[in-house]
Amino acid sequence: MSRMSLRSRLACRAADLATWASRKTGRGAGGMIGGLVAGAIDPDLLAQLGQGRPCAIVTGTNGKSTTTRMLAEAVRTRRTVATNEGGDNMDAGVISALLAGRDRETLVLEVDELHVPSIADRLNCDTLVLLNLSRDQLDRVGEITKIERSLRACVEARPDMTVIANCDDAQVTSVAWDCPNVVWVSAGGSWAGDSASCPRTGGAVIRETDDAGHLVDWYAVKPLPTGREFRRPTPEWVIGPDGLTTPDGDVLPMQLKLPGDANRGNAAEAIAAAVAMGVDRTDALAAVERVDSVAGRYSTVEIDGRRVHMLLAKNPAGWQEALSMVDRSADGLVISVNGQVADGEDLSWLWDVRFENLGGLHVVAAGERGTDLGVRLGYAGITHELVADTVEAIRHCPPGRVEVLANYTAFRDLRRALDRAGAQPAATTTGTGTGTAAADTTATTDRGETHE
Repeated sequence: MSRMSLRSRLACRAADLATWASRKTGRGAGGMIGGLVAGAIDPDLLAQLGQGRPCAIVTGTNGKSTTTRMLAEAVRTRRTVATNEGGDNMDAGVISALLAGRDRETLVLEVDELHVPSIADRLNCDTLVLLNLSRDQLDRVGEITKIERSLRACVEARPDMTVIANCDDAQVTSVAWDCPNVVWVSAGGSWAGDSASCPRTGGAVIRETDDAGHLVDWYAVKPLPTGREFRRPTPEWVIGPDGLTTPDGDVLPMQLKLPGDANRGNAAEAIAAAVAMGVDRTDALAAVERVDSVAGRYSTVEIDGRRVHMLLAKNPAGWQEALSMVDRSADGLVISVNGQVADGEDLSWLWDVRFENLGGLHVVAAGERGTDLGVRLGYAGITHELVADTVEAIRHCPPGRVEVLANYTAFRDLRRALDRAGAQPAATTTGTGTGTAAADTTATTDRGETHE
């Protein structure tokens, strides 16, 4: 990194002091406050911090933190990495990550969808990973078409950038459709509600599946203005039941510690991106397989005779995927929902989530908006209790295994509350995706930022 201006050096010093104070006083992990202070002092600091370093950005509605963690682990097999492991994915969080990694060789960052064009420009992004696009926080973000157009303009403005794109998502495909340096990955995606129409023509998108319900093709019934058919591109990388098929046809068996088909898709895109960045595919695979928890997600703790497995979700697509990960043989299920700014204050999305198949579980609705959730569960025909405090809701479940599914601030607050209540990390169980909470329960944050 070249010599920085006096103003930039002062901004860095002030940020270091703010981060230290945040951690010292227990107000948070300093993941954002340092960036807020530095950015206020020097608006050009982000570009100065990133200059001369290769940069990969991961974005999408769901899976940003997990995929970023996987990609960072893969790139670390070759060189040092600066990354925002805490998930702070707007300007201030990215600045904090670069401040903490001033001596690192490569940048691997998750970035909020709305902030990608600006950050990609200032960091001269080399690689962009596009995961999926669906509705998320309509009161903050707006309709998904707005995001698609913004990201498409970003890709068009950077023709030399390599784009790793999920071709199973019609919105993502539209973003990367005209990119001259695109790597198509069949990463899956069970949520098709926001890809039912072509973002470029408005015509319907027809999805074709095999007998097992797996997507094999999709196409728009209305052609593009050029007359070209808008259809699912042929993928170079394909995730399937047997593993990850590479561009040369080899199949790499994949044994992840994280649960769910969505994380297999995340891993596929992380490996494709790592290979595009010069990492050996075998090393990349081994790296993503080592990831067992991301900022406390999927972690398991013990408290009051209950083994509590925690899952995070924040929008219809994420909730539907998380519900598919719930252990139906558990002794109880707590669903906790808040409606703070970081969650999105509009909870109408609850009616897009299919709760109907939770019958047979001991279900407790919790959180600041537990009553809203309870109404939705009632209409779904799910017998449940209503206990506002999430820790108390866990205690209302029978002793044994308890699954907890929470949105962003409910999840954050629960981790803090469990720590105060004396919860202990559960032993790691290989291959279950539960991981260990030992290193995660202190990773509290000091901001109201939104994350995947």
